[in-house]
Amino acid sequence: MYMIKYLFFIMLLFQTIISSAQVKIAKNINYAGNTEEKNTLNVFYKNDSLKNKPVLIFIHGGSWSSGKKETYWWLGRNFARKGIVAVIINYPLAPNAQYEKMADDCALAVKWVQKNISDYTASADNIFVMGHSAGAHLSELINADPKYFQHAGIKNPIKGMILNDPFGLDIYEYLTDAEKDDYYYDFLRTFTDKPAAWKLASPINYAENIKNPHLLFYGSKTYGAIKLQTPRLYNKLKTNNIPAEIKEVKGKSHVPMISQMIFGSNDLYKDIIEFINKFS
Repeated sequence: MYMIKYLFFIMLLFQTIISSAQVKIAKNINYAGNTEEKNTLNVFYKNDSLKNKPVLIFIHGGSWSSGKKETYWWLGRNFARKGIVAVIINYPLAPNAQYEKMADDCALAVKWVQKNISDYTASADNIFVMGHSAGAHLSELINADPKYFQHAGIKNPIKGMILNDPFGLDIYEYLTDAEKDDYYYDFLRTFTDKPAAWKLASPINYAENIKNPHLLFYGSKTYGAIKLQTPRLYNKLKTNNIPAEIKEVKGKSHVPMISQMIFGSNDLYKDIIEFINKFS
């Protein structure tokens, strides 16, 4: 019995190594025409003969002031192994940048993908964007407020949106009502102390502009603002007849909503890939 379990483990390990070996990674590509690390991305794609795969761009969280693309290598690898080309991006962070600069650069990353992703076995016609936390805020902001792709000089090419525990969909509401703790003052570095700017930075205020399908996740144990604002966005989309799905993930708080995806067998992959295949 022990030998059978041991052989099974060896076979599983071998299969994992082989699958990982099939994934190619193009690292530290600059998408903004400069030499800044903050404007780089990594592309994960399976080394096979299939072309025109869907592409998923991931924008990381970190309260708009921390995080980097290298942390999420496992996300890129897992999606690539499942036939989705994954692009993990960096973007400038507070206090060196505020939300508009972050969003402008995220739009530039999408522009780079649209222009270049065919070199990595993916289709520029099937671009999906996923973000977690602050990254979900930036994802939806560039999707909903048309000025960011206008600044980039392209039309919005995003086929569908995946928001994982999005924080700041209504940053005006949050900063108006929030306790003035360290997080509050940290966020002011990104959004200033001006309520008028908070309104401009709130993706939910541009919901009428949204035309593409959405898949929304939030954890049952996440922050109250996320549990309030994510269903609110969903309801606005449904009212406007935009295809949208929403799922509450039981037992998960904010960080585990993304860290659970370290495991390629996590259920969120199934939901996301079904969503991408449905709208590709």
